[in-house]
Amino acid sequence: MILIDAQSLSASRPNRPLFADVSLTVSDGDRIGVVGLNGCGKSTLLRILSGDYSPDSGQVHKARNARIGILAQQPILPAGTVRDAVGEEWRGEAMLDRLGMSGMLDSSTQELSGGQQKRVALAMLLVQEWDALILDEPTNHLDLDAIAYLEEWLANYRGGLILVTHDRHVLDRVTNKVLEIDRGKAYMHVPMGKTAGSGYAAYLAARIEREERAANAEQIRKNLARTELAWLRRGAPARTTKPKARMDAAKELISRKAEGPARSGELGLSLGSQRLGSKGVELLGVSFTWPANEKSPAPHTVLLPLDHQLEPGDRLGIVGPNGAGKSTLLDLISSRLTPNSGHIDIGSTVKIGYYDQLGRDLVVTQTVREAVAGDKVTPSVEDNNLMRRFWFDGDSQFAPISTLSGGERRRLQLLLTLIEQPNVLLLDEPTNDLDLDTLRALEEYLDDWPGIVVVVSHDRVFLDRTVNEVLALDGNGNAEIVRGGVAGWLAMRANKPKSQNAPQLRSTTTAPSAKPKTKPAKSASTLIRLVAQAEKSLAQANEKQSKLLAELALAKGDHAALAKVSEELAAAQAVVATAEENWIALAAEAEAQGLNLG
Repeated sequence: MILIDAQSLSASRPNRPLFADVSLTVSDGDRIGVVGLNGCGKSTLLRILSGDYSPDSGQVHKARNARIGILAQQPILPAGTVRDAVGEEWRGEAMLDRLGMSGMLDSSTQELSGGQQKRVALAMLLVQEWDALILDEPTNHLDLDAIAYLEEWLANYRGGLILVTHDRHVLDRVTNKVLEIDRGKAYMHVPMGKTAGSGYAAYLAARIEREERAANAEQIRKNLARTELAWLRRGAPARTTKPKARMDAAKELISRKAEGPARSGELGLSLGSQRLGSKGVELLGVSFTWPANEKSPAPHTVLLPLDHQLEPGDRLGIVGPNGAGKSTLLDLISSRLTPNSGHIDIGSTVKIGYYDQLGRDLVVTQTVREAVAGDKVTPSVEDNNLMRRFWFDGDSQFAPISTLSGGERRRLQLLLTLIEQPNVLLLDEPTNDLDLDTLRALEEYLDDWPGIVVVVSHDRVFLDRTVNEVLALDGNGNAEIVRGGVAGWLAMRANKPKSQNAPQLRSTTTAPSAKPKTKPAKSASTLIRLVAQAEKSLAQANEKQSKLLAELALAKGDHAALAKVSEELAAAQAVVATAEENWIALAAEAEAQGLNLG
């Protein structure tokens, strides 16, 4: 059954067009992810489909009596308490608990932060029955547990779904189609075959093919242009007798450029950094408690005395449930907050760059040029080059910050952070609203960056790529360093009783206490054997993945081959992820027993 039918939609901003002639249908069972560069119109498309925004042209038809649930990027909640807004009694309380809001049931919706409002709005949706869902960045402001729950919920949802998200794990797990908006055009990517992979895998394969075609077309154009140019430059007497039509065609060929990537060049993140000496940042007995206020009648301890040293080259991820104090810890390191006890010792050569999630340093009345120029009257030549390297070209440089999309604001904020050449980077939810191209560029940049990186993120893929150890906060002030990045942390949590991993639903009855069941410890010989088997399985899985990546590159214009390889690659990537988690869990268990696996 077709639930939403959109035909020939076009939309624009005051300073530029967004997209034109976009058509799509959302039927039962469709789970469509919408991807594209920041500012291409993804949120605008969802607003048009929901009826909140009128297109420049085109029409949207909805099935009669279809129940369509909508999660806006900035939702508006009804007045009253959180409990009243969500309703559904115990189901509502359970959903709020799943989304990290169990402690705020009686709080006023008007006193919530933007992230808290988003979670309440999501809870309001998930407790109701809908024929179709339209979701704009549903994973923003959710912790890892809540994202895992939402991912599972959406994977099992059988109605129609269209969502904008930059969470690659969700895209790969949830979507069965991907709508890509590129330079005003729309491309629908659908996996093919009986065991087709995700819509995200189909999108990646199609994008590779399209970019290769564009590159080949541009090379052909250049070769023809060189030939025609040489012909034009033959002696002056000969030129006067050349047919005018051929001369005009040659000039047009030389001036015309084949359609290439939507963005020119790689994101220009490499702005350098100031030299960092041997001493970085040292936390000595640092603690912090939020005092009681109107919203919270009791003091809230977010960090008990913590000792930790950050040295050059460190890559630290900070994880934990919402409200555990992750952003507070970054504010302490950056000196935006002062600890209640202890001391933060900062090396003399340290220069901190803070990429916060609220964009507190952006003045929305300024234009992009004014923000980059700073105290200068007009941007310098270097400033203009930087703006182009960060994909702010032409009219976008003159756009007021208030008119930028959420992702464009985040990219501008990233530019303003890196332009100061810091050697300590504090990144607070850097993946929120950034498009996939920018995320990949940021990950690659951090691979070779020489300074200290501290990341707060709920994006598992980003954490996997960027950190090698995790500081886990439990929400009660406790902090624990876990080696092996986010995978090591997840493995550690998997071996803990459930009650230690996440808050439980409040109950009006008292249950008898019971000791958590624990698995008997494996013997040393068994562990050594299992680790060896896990290493072999992981090596085989990686080898299979590498072969498929090579096959994908060779498939080029063969659509059938691309579809088949994409399916196999998606399955292989899942096998690699499972093998990695298994190996890390076993290695951690062996290490805990003091076994030498070398």
